[in-house]
Parts: sequence; structure tokens; C-alpha cells
Amino acid sequence: MKISTIFFLIFSSLFIGCTNSKGPDVSNIKVDIPIERFDKSFFALDTNNIAAGLKELMQSRDFYTDFMQQVLGVSGSDTNKVTLDVSKFFIRGYSSMYQSLGKQYSDINWLQKDIQKAFQYVKYYFPVYKTSKIILFMGPLDAPGVALTGSGIAVGLHQYGGKDFPAYQSMEVQQLFPAYISRRFEPQYIVVNCIKAVIEDIYPDRSGAKGLVEQMIEKGKQWWLLDKFLPATPDSLKTGFTRQQLEWCEANEGMIWNDIITTQKDLYTKDPMAIQNYLGEAPYTQSLGPFSPGKIGQWIGWQIVKKFADKNSSTSVADVLKKDARKILEEAKYKPK
Repeated sequence: MKISTIFFLIFSSLFIGCTNSKGPDVSNIKVDIPIERFDKSFFALDTNNIAAGLKELMQSRDFYTDFMQQVLGVSGSDTNKVTLDVSKFFIRGYSSMYQSLGKQYSDINWLQKDIQKAFQYVKYYFPVYKTSKIILFMGPLDAPGVALTGSGIAVGLHQYGGKDFPAYQSMEVQQLFPAYISRRFEPQYIVVNCIKAVIEDIYPDRSGAKGLVEQMIEKGKQWWLLDKFLPATPDSLKTGFTRQQLEWCEANEGMIWNDIITTQKDLYTKDPMAIQNYLGEAPYTQSLGPFSPGKIGQWIGWQIVKKFADKNSSTSVADVLKKDARKILEEAKYKPK
């Protein structure tokens, strides 16, 4: 988790898209993913007796140190004046926002069910992976929406109020999170983003020093693994693309690939501008026009990995992840129309 840099910033529609098969039967795989409501504990503190409340919270919640140091940017010591002042300011300044989110997330049975199911698939493919708990917290708006911590997977409810949540509509927040990003601040993204954090733990993206197509394929592997862990989840949630963007990609797959290979000439270019164009977060891909999504290179990499995996169905998930990106491209014989 990164330290919040804009602490003092105070202030969907249906998701549809292609889904994959239901996946293997995981009903007999036992997992226990408890959900801890750190948000409730923190906002229940008495700001008139904040030191005693923080001391008790420090002793009872192992997420306390991460929250104080990495989210609020203070030491967390119950005797430190800055910690006490910042904690009081945050609770008082964000109380109305918390009340709104608290009502929205008063019932989290759906989240418990969905996260348990996702982790059953994680354990199916990676039996030795150590599962953990989900910790719900609320931080400043620029604090992470999901982060893997030593005490569990932390989920910041401040980034899951729904795209029309009033706190996201101000000019200041829209500068921080433009509409093409904040439209993904929907509850339906929580499980997907939690599993993306797990995937980053299982298969970290270390492609930064590699060429364009290698980065595309390495990032494509992560979405391919997301297919395995969330087989019934719409592709719109996995990718963050809209339905229209997904349909455009599917209808223009050959043109997209042709744009990449003809514009770049060298598929293994390390030109930062080319990598940003095809893999950067953006409302659309500049070389392809406004109907395209950003990060389209990851979508193409995903298609290449799927093509390779389909041609090598006996290859294990772990071995697909280990496979060199250049070899995957060569053996996939990817030639979309």
C-alpha cells in the first residue's frame, strides 16, 4: 500500500460481457475467508477520547499499523500528537461519507459468498497458496482500493461507492479519478480487484524491462489466470472495459494486431511512448481512436495466451505462466482476422 498523498481531499448500471465456462467443480474445496470490519471499529472511536480508543484498536486489530502508517501517513502511536490530531480530523471530516458507505455495506453476505467461491478456484489451481482474511476499511479518496498486506487483503470502501457516489463528482476528485476510472468504483469490482491482488502475489508482473509484445503477453497471462479464478465473471469486470469497448475489440481484433505490427515494426521495442500507448491506463488507445479502450495491449496479450493455452491444453496453469513470452507468441501462431 502507498502512503496517501492527498489526505486533506474531502470531498451501476449492469455489467455485461462475455464470460467463460463455469470452470472445474470446486464445491468440495474448503476455504475460510473471514471479513473484518476495521472501518466500523475506527469510525466508532470517540474523538473526545481518541488516545484510549487508538490504544485499544492497536491491541485488537493487526491491520492497525498498516492503516495508520500507509493510509493516514502517521506513526500510529497513541501518545503521538500528530497521530491523535490526524485521526480526529479524519474521523470528523469523513464521517458523513462513512455513514453513506456504512449503509451501503451493512449487508456483505454477497461479498462473503463471492470471495469464498473465488478462493476455492485459487486453491484448486494453487493448493498451497495461503489464504487470508478480507479487511474492510475506509481511507482518504486517493488511498488504495485494494492492497495485499501482512494481515490480509485490505479493501478500501472509499473507492467502491458506485460511479454516481456524490463524493466522486467534484472537479477535484474528477481530476484525480476521471470518469473512465471512477465508473469502475462499483461494488462489483471488489472481488475482481481482490483476486488481481492475489494474482500479483502468485505471479508478479516483472515485465517492465522487456519489450512491448513481451509486456503485453506477460500482462495477458494475469488476465488469463483471472479467467481461471473467476470463470463466471463477465469480461467487462475483469478488464474494466465497457460492453461497447469489448465488442469493438472483438470485432476489430485483426485490425488492432495489424496496427501494432505495422506501426511499431519492432514488436520488441522498448520505446516508452509505444508501451504507454498500448499498455497505459487511458480513456482510449490514441493510435486506434475513441472507440478503443486503454490498455488494449493487455487485451491482445490475453488473446495470445488463450490461443497458446488452447493449442496446448495438456500444459498446466503453472507451466503456462512460466513459459517465455517469445515462445508463447511463436507457438500460438496468432493471426487474428
